[in-house]
Amino acid sequence: MSLRLQARRLACERDDRWLFHDLDLEIRAGEILRVEGPNGSGKTTLLKILSGQLADYEGEVLWNGASLRRVRRDFLANLLYLGHAPGVKAALTPLENLAWYQALAGEGKDAGRGKEEARLAALEAVGLAGFEDLPVAQLSAGQQRRVALARLELTPRALWVLDEPFTAIDRDGVAALEARLAAHTERGGSVLVTTHHELRASVNLRRLRLGEGGGGVER
Repeated sequence: MSLRLQARRLACERDDRWLFHDLDLEIRAGEILRVEGPNGSGKTTLLKILSGQLADYEGEVLWNGASLRRVRRDFLANLLYLGHAPGVKAALTPLENLAWYQALAGEGKDAGRGKEEARLAALEAVGLAGFEDLPVAQLSAGQQRRVALARLELTPRALWVLDEPFTAIDRDGVAALEARLAAHTERGGSVLVTTHHELRASVNLRRLRLGEGGGGVER
């Protein structure tokens, strides 16, 4: 799998304060890069820049050696982004939310048997069997998070960018998500993640520490 996301001399300023500057990073196939730092250090901003959502920065972001701005279509075809909020529609059921996600991803939203079964299997994998047809508004915060996480089972993408994906899920959900991240990297995928949860030690886990106004330190 060809996968290489890089940033060179990346810098971002907000309210006359540098969140980070002169930041270099690289993530390749089979790796998890955990972005760490105190609140306000720019973790979410960095993830949005690296996922192509923000253009207000200095420096360069590269996808497989080419400027992200030039290969945006190919990059987005390989990206799955989950933000800090669950990003689910309260009036829809979990099944309807997944169909909506598939439509946004260009996978169509028909209710054919194959796609319906895939959505049901994705919800079962995240512990939501039996909750498929309830409005999301009736689900707990942890269950709503699981609806979003079902996208990891449903939508094949090489690069996952996840902002606090462990928020509000219980111990069993944490263990299942850790296993899902490990399986993704074992198949050659990559994960860029922010989390306050301490991930299990892994030879494929690297850390990027952001500090107040700093450039970031990889370890």
